[in-house]
Amino acid sequence: MSQIFHPSANSIARIMLAGLIILVASSGILLYYVGKSPYVTRAYEARQQPIQFSHARHVAGNGIDCRYCHTAVEKSATAGIPPTKTCMNCHAQIHASSPYLEPVRASYANDVSIQWVRVHDLPDYVYFNHSIHVNKGVGCTTCHGRVDQMPLMWTVNTLQMEWCLDCHRTPEKYLRPRSAVFTVDYQSPADQLALGSRLVTEYQVKRLTSCSTCHR
Repeated sequence: MSQIFHPSANSIARIMLAGLIILVASSGILLYYVGKSPYVTRAYEARQQPIQFSHARHVAGNGIDCRYCHTAVEKSATAGIPPTKTCMNCHAQIHASSPYLEPVRASYANDVSIQWVRVHDLPDYVYFNHSIHVNKGVGCTTCHGRVDQMPLMWTVNTLQMEWCLDCHRTPEKYLRPRSAVFTVDYQSPADQLALGSRLVTEYQVKRLTSCSTCHR
């Protein structure tokens, strides 16, 4: 009986099998990195707001501390969105007749909150407490980036689970003294790991990595 397949069929089959394995592996790697990319996470994408509030102007330009607007950040699970009255504390006198700020004045006069678009929006199944992190020495810019350089607000991190776990597993890489938590231009020292290790002990920071820590 004559041979059905040419002897080269074995080589072709091996090449096709190797190619299939490479294709599957490459697809998995591609999907992994696409999932972390700004295309999916929307990192570095400025969000459009009802009023284009500039952190760069208010924080860097005017030197306003984070806690002036986000009053609950040290004692609550949420940082809190400032009420319109907080804006009017200044803008009743500064740019008081600017057409640009008419929505702010209308909100204050009508007692109707401005519908801000949330930028750092975690899924509903994720529990996150601002006060715990702030009081353990996690700086605002560690998660939110240099807000003093943002004319419009955007995220700089993926907010994905592996990003959270990196800090939970090795907090010494990120902790800073509590006195510097709200310092927006804080620079980690050359001996960050030594400082962080000391703060882990001093602030009694636990390496919480169980599922129930964040998923309750």
